[in-house]
Amino acid sequence: MENTDWKHLPFAYMKTDYNVRCYCRNGQWGELEICSSAYINMHMAATCLHYGQEAFEGLKAFCGKDGRIRVFRWRENAKRMYNTAIGIKMVPVPEEIFGQAVFSVIRLNKRFIPPYGHGASLYIRPLLIGTGAEVGVKPAKDYLFVVFVTPVGPYFKEGFKPVDVMICRSHDRAAPLGTGAIKVGGNYAASLTSLEIANKKGYSTTLYLDAKEKKYIDEAGPANFFGIKKNMYITPESKSILPSITNMSLMDLARKEGMTVEKRPVPVDELNTFDEVGACGTAAVITPIRKIVDPDLNVFYEYCKDGHPGPVSTRLYKRLTAIQYGDEEDQFHWIDYIE
Repeated sequence: MENTDWKHLPFAYMKTDYNVRCYCRNGQWGELEICSSAYINMHMAATCLHYGQEAFEGLKAFCGKDGRIRVFRWRENAKRMYNTAIGIKMVPVPEEIFGQAVFSVIRLNKRFIPPYGHGASLYIRPLLIGTGAEVGVKPAKDYLFVVFVTPVGPYFKEGFKPVDVMICRSHDRAAPLGTGAIKVGGNYAASLTSLEIANKKGYSTTLYLDAKEKKYIDEAGPANFFGIKKNMYITPESKSILPSITNMSLMDLARKEGMTVEKRPVPVDELNTFDEVGACGTAAVITPIRKIVDPDLNVFYEYCKDGHPGPVSTRLYKRLTAIQYGDEEDQFHWIDYIE
């Protein structure tokens, strides 16, 4: 990895040495297996291919100034994948197996962990799929749990800089009583067309409204939305929003700083009352938003008028990343170390 340009890594897949796998057959999970192949051999009638029995997670490991490797809040990812599995009738991965797989794959690919000081990290992707063959619509009997890693840079090429976002009224990411609150690939497939429309018009991502009334803010593309108003951190509450671990962490940090945290329905009309707005998630941490455009109503909302992220977003971003890289004390016990 001597010639790797760590400072300019894209957020993209790079082949690493090993992945870790575990098979579930007839309801019983087996032992972890180490694999060097990037491919999965499965039956053409596997339920993941036909009926969407698929779940995934995303988390990161960081190299600190002290050289120690830190893993951020992996238990929350294990819990969320467990809930997703229950939601689409898969056999859940026990937390113990999830943790063993995550720690094992990091150790096996240690040479791919970006060194401290480059703004990069090791992205960890746990994947759970139904591999059992079924032609009728029913849950599989067999499953495969895979964890692979890849070194990544910022999700948005702009990094921690304000971006422009487009409100999308022509497409929905998820239905209120559907799968929006769990992390399945179908939610992301449903967003691809609208994301492409937004990108072609020069926007970084889309802002989705609720599918029922088109009155309330749901998600900001592949991330949660938040707004800052005076001393309040406000984020939407909805049955179709994926609970973001990054958003949970930012809410905790905001409370620690004495801010009022509100998780509630956020009307789209409230956009003109916020001092700052942003999107947050594992990949980007925080993406400050400069402008939100509603092309259907010919309305736009402007923030970051000096061209820089807002002070509260900047402070929360720096605090969270400082904890992740070990530059600030982990008062919340979010970090586990790879020994």
